[in-house]
Amino acid sequence: MRRAVMFCVAFVLACGGCSSVTAETPSAPPVVRVWPPFGSKHARPDRGLLVSAQGGTLSQVLVYQGGEPVPGRLDESRTTWRTDWTLKPATEYTITATAGREGAPATVAMGRVRTRAAVRTFQVAATAPLPGETVGAGMPIVIDFDTPVEDRAAVERALEVTTQTPVEGAWRWISDTQVVYRTRRFWPARQRVTVSAHLAGVRAGAGLYGAADSTFSFTVGRRQTSLIDAKTHQMLVSRDGQIVQRMAISAGMATTHEYTTTSGVHLTMDKGNPVRMVSPGREKGDPGYYDMMIDHAVRISNSGEYVHAKDNVWAQGRANVSHGCINSRPDQAAWFYATSLRGDPVTITGTDRPLEWNNGWGFWQLPWEKWRLGSALAETGPAGGGVPKR
Repeated sequence: MRRAVMFCVAFVLACGGCSSVTAETPSAPPVVRVWPPFGSKHARPDRGLLVSAQGGTLSQVLVYQGGEPVPGRLDESRTTWRTDWTLKPATEYTITATAGREGAPATVAMGRVRTRAAVRTFQVAATAPLPGETVGAGMPIVIDFDTPVEDRAAVERALEVTTQTPVEGAWRWISDTQVVYRTRRFWPARQRVTVSAHLAGVRAGAGLYGAADSTFSFTVGRRQTSLIDAKTHQMLVSRDGQIVQRMAISAGMATTHEYTTTSGVHLTMDKGNPVRMVSPGREKGDPGYYDMMIDHAVRISNSGEYVHAKDNVWAQGRANVSHGCINSRPDQAAWFYATSLRGDPVTITGTDRPLEWNNGWGFWQLPWEKWRLGSALAETGPAGGGVPKR
């Protein structure tokens, strides 16, 4: 019996000795891949930069250009990181990516990538509103480019509008060099809006790349709207829902198409005191010719319509005798001039000439669904970022 116990003890010790000298096989470290590969000298700017981890997850990705961090984001699985926007042409980027997995040493990948130079470049030439401007509730965002855009969808994906209060809006291409953003409903009052055009590296055509990013901000002011009835010859101005001015007016005499005031939702576009007004299509000496300086004139279309001062008080509130503009008493016209911001809605009714949607800023004349059809992304939908997915 004693020999049997000793045998069992010897067996246990032998097995314990075997366990103590058997080493576990360490897990293989994750693999980090970068596209375009490290050392690239002619990477396409419009493809952005992508970092992925195989056999693990990414814990940190740092990308810098000229000492400035480059924005990007991880996917939900934390295995893929990509830049939010395209890359600048002819620019060097440094990348440091760290990946890991449980039971394996971390992998750190470091390197540089340089993008190719652009054959041709384009950039923002002008904007409305102006940076820092305070505007009315109907104000569109208008961006003009210095070169015709061929790939409108690529450029539109790079345009970003951020607001304090969420709004629904869409871009519409007016031409190859102009795109306009309109909200579905008027802007909420008193908020800051920032417009970012992440154009650097965006491929807008064969060999045509965005030269630089562009960002500007503006403020939506109080909500002032005006209602004009050409039949009753009255104008009501409201501010934040309260009537602040009642004005007797005289609208277009309607003896010709050009002398008929347009009905629809106008926006105040600019103003001058005075403004020189010349009869369209007439020479000096022709019947109906005029050339005069008009005080306190606020423009509401591209077809020559203004709300302005006129001393024909006898007609205001009684008859339409103007050449298409809205005439009002000089003191009230001065008040309207002083209180108007660009983008204030002015809705006119009572005439048989509708305002065309592309007459000045008549964009509110288009129903929302029709407006959206002018977007280059109307059928495909927004891509959710400025870089095409691979």
